[in-house]
Amino acid sequence: MLVSLHVKNLALMEEAEVEFGNGLNILSGETGAGKSIIIGSINLALGEKAPKEMLREQSEYALVELVFRVENQEQVRQLKEMDIYPENDEIIMSRKITASRSVGKINSETVSASCMKNVAALLIDIHGQHEHQSLLHKRKHLEILDEYAAEQLKNRKDILKKCFQEYQQILEEQKQALQDGEGRERELSFLEYEIQEIQEADLIPGEDEELELSYRKMANSRRIMEAAGNAYEMTGGDDSATEQIGRALRELQSVAEYDPQLGELSGQLEEIDDLLNDFNRELSSYMSEGEFDEETFYEAEKRLDLVNHLKEKFGGSIESVLQAKEEKEKRSEHLRDYEEYLTELEERLSGAEKLLQKITDEVSKIRQKCAKKLTRQVKEALVELNFLDVNFTMEFKDTGKFTANGRDEAEFLITTNPGEPLKPLAKVASGGELSRIMLAIKTILAESDQIETLIFDEIDTGISGRTAQMVAEKMNVIGRNHQIICITHLPQIAAMADHHFLISKNVVRNATFSNIVLLEEQESVAELARMLGGVKITDTVLESAREMKELAFSVKSKI
Repeated sequence: MLVSLHVKNLALMEEAEVEFGNGLNILSGETGAGKSIIIGSINLALGEKAPKEMLREQSEYALVELVFRVENQEQVRQLKEMDIYPENDEIIMSRKITASRSVGKINSETVSASCMKNVAALLIDIHGQHEHQSLLHKRKHLEILDEYAAEQLKNRKDILKKCFQEYQQILEEQKQALQDGEGRERELSFLEYEIQEIQEADLIPGEDEELELSYRKMANSRRIMEAAGNAYEMTGGDDSATEQIGRALRELQSVAEYDPQLGELSGQLEEIDDLLNDFNRELSSYMSEGEFDEETFYEAEKRLDLVNHLKEKFGGSIESVLQAKEEKEKRSEHLRDYEEYLTELEERLSGAEKLLQKITDEVSKIRQKCAKKLTRQVKEALVELNFLDVNFTMEFKDTGKFTANGRDEAEFLITTNPGEPLKPLAKVASGGELSRIMLAIKTILAESDQIETLIFDEIDTGISGRTAQMVAEKMNVIGRNHQIICITHLPQIAAMADHHFLISKNVVRNATFSNIVLLEEQESVAELARMLGGVKITDTVLESAREMKELAFSVKSKI
């Protein structure tokens, strides 16, 4: 459940801290007092887009922080799958907004907005002011059903998506093959030319590196031989290092018998003399074998040009050239056996379509079975919301074409008067009726999803009187098993509050501030009187408010 909300420098809110409780939390206040800021701030903390205009005037930043208590083990498991771990059974979600950027955090760790939305989807469900209008679009109806049947559908829909992708790939391959038929001979001739070009090159993996090394060596042979010759003169020619070391060695050897230390030094110099002689022999051999062969250089250059040409043409490496050859041979084989290839594609497509049809039928059966259960539960909830003679069902149609979501088109149908035929919601329901239908659906989805916190932003649009009372009683019932946060302008709903908050707006030193406070019992009665009586609150209105509060208490005590 949502334990607390902390808002700072957001729109009209300079700073506010709200601690929500179990059951039904009601937020009320005059029009323009800032009720929308509360829902807006919660949405921001849950990853929604942060408009710059939400930042309070002359403030460097705005901050919203939500604290959730998470005790449901299934929710804990799903959070851990997202690498989110509750600390002391709590999840803290915050959003800091500046003029240039916003930063979202979960338990002090910076996360993306998409991560915040995914986490929020497990913890809270927000019904905005106009969300019930989405019921006018029948595509929303199938989404609602799939959300309700998510557990039963999950594996099937994953398989359906995979099968559809495979079906589409084969379909695209077949389409391409039929188009290819027109230029088949031309393409086949070109493929054979390219295959032969690669075959004749007889490439060996790694030979390009060896060719590069050999080419560089031969291209620089004159410089190499000149440098080697100079080195040989310096180490092995007349008056060279070898001659000098030889003389030095003879000098030391002539006196080594007089001092043992000179004998050791003489031995070291002898080793150097041997090494230098060996070096000179190897360098002499290298120069005698390193004569420049113009024909060999030409062949290496020609081979390197061919290899580089093929690499540039077919992917940048010898391995990619050989891979291209395999692909072209396969394509060539398909074109040579064109009719057989088309037949094979047709068989593959038929098999994929049968498999797709099978999984599509399975998904449809699950949907239709769950739809009966869902519409029955919605109907029961609607009766509790003052739809006395309601009939509510779901109609399915086959679209006739496959999609990643199956072939179903589904639509809710309703009749609210005896003897009248079932009709689509868009043709029957008013705004007030739509809000009640969405309320019924939301409560049922919350039960199946185990979402603990539900937020309703003016769900009472377009209702009054007896209907308002029944909506209030329904909200109270939902509040027994869920935490409800509801913004309302109806006293019947506000009277049912387990926790009643007042949002007010004040002007201090030419600056406007919104504030939110938890009302005590008598303060709640006074707010109900304002909601009942408007500007002038008489004793009679106050008495009516007390009676409404007592009636609500009586209703609540019976549950």
